[in-house]
Amino acid sequence: MTVRRVMGTETEYAVSQPGVAYYQPVKLSFDVVGAAADEATRHIRWDYRQEDPVNDARGTRLDRAAARPDMLTDAPQLNITNVIAPNGGRIYVDHAHPEYSAPETTDPFQALLYDHAGDRLMLAAAQAASAADPELKASRRPVVLHRNNVDGKGASWGTHENYMMRRDVPFADVAALMTAHFVSRQIWAGSGRVGIGEASETPGFQLSQRADTIHAKIGLQTTFDRPIINTRDESHSTGEFRRLHVIVGDANRMDVPQVLKLGVTSILLWTLEHAREAGYDLDTLLGSLQLADPVEAMHTVSHDLTLAAGLPLETGGTTTAWLMQVALRRAVYEVAAATLGTDTKGEPAWEDRETRNVMAMWGQALADTAAIRHADDDKRLTMKAEAGRVEWLLKWQLLEKLRRKIAGRNGIGAGTAAALWADARLAAVDLSWAALDPAKSVFAKLAAVGSAERLVDDDALAHAAQNPPETTRAWLRAALVRTFPADVVAASWSHLTVRKPAAAGDDAADAMPATYGNASVAEATSVRPGDLVSLDMSDPLAFRKENVETALAEANDAASLIERLALRR
Repeated sequence: MTVRRVMGTETEYAVSQPGVAYYQPVKLSFDVVGAAADEATRHIRWDYRQEDPVNDARGTRLDRAAARPDMLTDAPQLNITNVIAPNGGRIYVDHAHPEYSAPETTDPFQALLYDHAGDRLMLAAAQAASAADPELKASRRPVVLHRNNVDGKGASWGTHENYMMRRDVPFADVAALMTAHFVSRQIWAGSGRVGIGEASETPGFQLSQRADTIHAKIGLQTTFDRPIINTRDESHSTGEFRRLHVIVGDANRMDVPQVLKLGVTSILLWTLEHAREAGYDLDTLLGSLQLADPVEAMHTVSHDLTLAAGLPLETGGTTTAWLMQVALRRAVYEVAAATLGTDTKGEPAWEDRETRNVMAMWGQALADTAAIRHADDDKRLTMKAEAGRVEWLLKWQLLEKLRRKIAGRNGIGAGTAAALWADARLAAVDLSWAALDPAKSVFAKLAAVGSAERLVDDDALAHAAQNPPETTRAWLRAALVRTFPADVVAASWSHLTVRKPAAAGDDAADAMPATYGNASVAEATSVRPGDLVSLDMSDPLAFRKENVETALAEANDAASLIERLALRR
């Protein structure tokens, strides 16, 4: 039983140009992504042919004619900007936001490392864009990126998680268990937010940035009527696996909640994969956690700073988010004990250090939230250790101190001080929390003095920004682009397409045009079909460093390497 599995994250960044009355976020997004590229790799296109955005995990397909245009991410697009990051990830324009998709990793701690390494890549790109554009440089109003999810005016952008899991698990079971988890995990995973409602209609503070933008229980869509459970069935892997695509999470700045989001979700997926074969009564667990109205519960949990709000169950009675998390953790322990056995202390014989650490951290998170739950506001302001692990609490402490200070200066009594949550100064601090530039980020200042527990250090982040993980196909993707950049025509999560060396006098080395999308590579480029060779890397573990390093070192060009690796399969 392990938290290890292929996983990764996607982060959309808010882009703006403070001090400029009318700026174009789409243009700024293209500026940022364009600045992330270098001349040697700028020609490489993203291969959209493997994407299948209308395939539904519930066993159906949405008619393309019925799909909103923003759902058709596999459609050919003009002027699309994609960059293969030096660490094997992807930087691109997604609607009106620059986005970083981290390379595939194999455990939550590695996923954290490559997720937050993306912040460094994106900050560098924003700074490069500001320096390269004469207008931006002359205005002295640089492009600014924020790692958050809302603008307080009704708009939202995503921070997504992706997990490879066994396809033979009934999706109804996945949806039922994950609904209970995603609703309840906010108590320790939320990043905190000023304002209640999508457009902050009501003054206040809540646990999650994303919760108020969720309006459906389950669905294929991601940009409207957002569901708790997204059903997009696009595995980027082999047929025995599916990808669970999670869109309800917050853009955490802190390490602990980010690892917990990834690790706890992964161990719960393992439980789903093995519960029935271990003889565990999964149906009873799922029935006991079925909420009467999961969407309403998502909002209730986020709005409830007491952490004690009752959540109506479908079978009658109520529960709380904390009790739901306790029940989920107990289920993991019971399945683990039945599957792995226990040690002399009764602890399951966890298979690896990462799993032991995540399970211990999960227990600590429940202890932290129990302590928070039983403390009044004055006591919560002094909870330094808990705030170092629970992001919404650390942000709330900062804002609550400011709110009280403003109230005191203005002689506002406790009865009316709640209205001060609408004060623009609090919203400004909330925004500052998310700023990628350390000079503008209040979170960076708190982290610098040790207010937030760290699980990765600056040296590791710097290395991860420039080097791929060695345990997945991301290593080959990055290494091939770095070694033979001129040969690479297109890339995706599961495929690489390169050109063969041109014969003397052959002019078939033209770059692929920007309209490359659903068309075949040959149709989308002037390169003759016979001059291209592709590698199917659907197995994300088959092309890790140890499997392909020698072949890469011995290759004279990308095509010979691709052909050699293809013969192994």
